[in-house]
Amino acid sequence: MKSVTNLLMAGLSVILFSCEKSEPEKLNAAPVAKAEADTNGKARLASTWETVIDQSTFANYTAFEAAWNYLYPWGSDHNGSARMYGSSTDHNHIYLQDSVLTIKATRITWDEGSSPHDPWLPIHYHSGAIHAKTNVVINDQFPDWEVKCDFQVPTVKGSWPAFWLTAVNSWPPESDIMEFKGNSVNWQNTFRTPSDVSTQQTTVSGAGSWHNYRAWITKTSPTNVDIHYYIDGVWKAKHSANFVDKPMYIIINLQMEGSSGSPGPTADTYLKARNIYIGRTRAF
Repeated sequence: MKSVTNLLMAGLSVILFSCEKSEPEKLNAAPVAKAEADTNGKARLASTWETVIDQSTFANYTAFEAAWNYLYPWGSDHNGSARMYGSSTDHNHIYLQDSVLTIKATRITWDEGSSPHDPWLPIHYHSGAIHAKTNVVINDQFPDWEVKCDFQVPTVKGSWPAFWLTAVNSWPPESDIMEFKGNSVNWQNTFRTPSDVSTQQTTVSGAGSWHNYRAWITKTSPTNVDIHYYIDGVWKAKHSANFVDKPMYIIINLQMEGSSGSPGPTADTYLKARNIYIGRTRAF
């Protein structure tokens, strides 16, 4: 009886060990297809993976302008001291070369008023922002999303580059995938309310070189999602939030001063992006 018990225990250990993979291992790559149980125990419909935006949108201005809009979704100003510029005829602050998107911030020397957004900073820079024409919406039809891009970021005091998702209708929700505030620390934030915020801070060595910043968002209940944050393929954090059926813009911008400190640089400041990828599962 003892030998039989030992064999059974050994077999059970093997089964348990094979099932208990760490969360980062499970989430190291986006799924091709999946079927899950919902909260009522019913099987969720299988989903197929589809690409929404990829690197081809940085190849030329025609492809770029088919997938992206210039400025913030709400206009040219936000919560820093940079006013955003860019259009189909103005590529002074947003331009493409060799499938790399570059955003340039330039210090101005004249009075251009203040931003109409809190904290109403005086405009000290001209810079650039873009937002995707497709919004991220996690729901039964699109239960999983992957949003990632390679960036070379400035880390000088007063530079505030970001790659983020924010609310279309009312703020929050917000998910910050890449955000630097005048140094080498990347902030990955999830805003559920203005005061209910989860934050992962990671010091990125050589942030001015290419690094990949990624979020994988998956529906976990009728109201909630899990957001998994990565840098260079390394899992950093999981944040849970009630973001189901709440559309979010996808934004890349180079803001200045504000949370990144002041005074900002007098020399031109650059944010570079490549290998953009946005994908999702579609239930069928």
